[in-house]
Amino acid sequence: MAGSVFDSQVYGGLFSSGEASRLFSDSAEVRAMLLVEGALAKAQGEAGVIPQESAAAIARAVVEIAVDPGVLKQPTAQNGVPVPGLVAAFREEMKAPEHAQYVHWGATSQDIMDSALMLRLRQVLALVEADVKAAAVSLGRLAKAHADLPMAARTYGQHATPTSFGAVAADWGTPLLNLLEELPALRQSCLLVSLSGAAGTSGALGLKAAEVRAAMAKGLALQDPGRSWHTDRTPVLRIADWLQRVTLAFGKIGGDCIALAQSGISEISLGGAGASSTMPQKQNPVAPSVLAALARQGSGLFSVLQGAASQQHQRDGAAWFSEWMCLPQIVLGAASAAKTGKELCAGLAPNPEAIAAALAGGLDMIHAEALSFALAEQMPRPDAQASVKALCQEAQGSQTPLRQLVARDYPDLNAAALFDPAQQMGRAPWDALQFAKRAEELGDQ
Repeated sequence: MAGSVFDSQVYGGLFSSGEASRLFSDSAEVRAMLLVEGALAKAQGEAGVIPQESAAAIARAVVEIAVDPGVLKQPTAQNGVPVPGLVAAFREEMKAPEHAQYVHWGATSQDIMDSALMLRLRQVLALVEADVKAAAVSLGRLAKAHADLPMAARTYGQHATPTSFGAVAADWGTPLLNLLEELPALRQSCLLVSLSGAAGTSGALGLKAAEVRAAMAKGLALQDPGRSWHTDRTPVLRIADWLQRVTLAFGKIGGDCIALAQSGISEISLGGAGASSTMPQKQNPVAPSVLAALARQGSGLFSVLQGAASQQHQRDGAAWFSEWMCLPQIVLGAASAAKTGKELCAGLAPNPEAIAAALAGGLDMIHAEALSFALAEQMPRPDAQASVKALCQEAQGSQTPLRQLVARDYPDLNAAALFDPAQQMGRAPWDALQFAKRAEELGDQ
């Protein structure tokens, strides 16, 4: 098995992260770091920190020169970071030592790597956002179309009270809409440039430090933090947290779909399922299983990332290395979940016959709560609950539908309404339509 399922030739299709996989490749990181070096040089040229002629030469070179990631393997092993090797290779390729000497002026490796990371995270957020939007729109259509389709709600895996399939779809989609609403503020506060120098003091840039950092941020279309965040990993943590909550939201959908598609329930159609190597009858819930697995993996990795955020002094190599190992997996897991979830939500459909059969079965006891409140209008609430509990026990013992026992003991109750799932859904249809409205507005944007 490959070290990562996301770039595996065997498993990469199952856990496809789409365009995001290219953003977390060695080539993409090298390209992003060179772009940062170019933006740094341009900002320093404008501020008079380095000669403008040299700044222009560096800016041209980062577009024209490609550095093979393979040449960075040995120097990275020696230095612990790829930037010294990258700068050396880039200077050599420039063939202009009079200008190349100004590459990486006053910066430190972490400035370049963190800024390059933010460039790639910005693109990932856009990719995941598009897939989350598409999934939410699909769920909005489901919620609207089936707002009034009664369905058994389940708590602890057992029938609870009636809801609607539309409300279930709304429950799946509402966290996605909420995540989308968070994105503008997240981008504004966390997509930051880094330029703080060796120990976070910007000592090599002197009085020009703030000016250069602001210009560099503008050139890269990132935010200026106004400070060093070398060991404050809050921006990375918050972005990773958002991505992990995307993974968890789709993991919830996946888990529910596994349960609703299982033998004996079959209340949904997945619009495509996997075959077994030995059992011809099987239609395995592959996509929901991927979503559930990604959610589990991401939760564990995020715990590691949180631990790595506790860093010593002004730079902590061990903690930073831990971040390198788990953050890409969190990012690609979220991208894979969003892509898989988008496709799953587009193909989901209820199975009305199975849903109706589930409601009709169970000896009517899904209506026990409604019965207890109806009886509470005739007697004290504790007495009503005790009476209903006794009736449920009798129904189970004699395998007699609850409505027959109610007709025997309480003939004056309106049993037709009491045992009609369509009249016992509470706010479920309204909630489904409210979500559908929000999703429609999203689709119109």
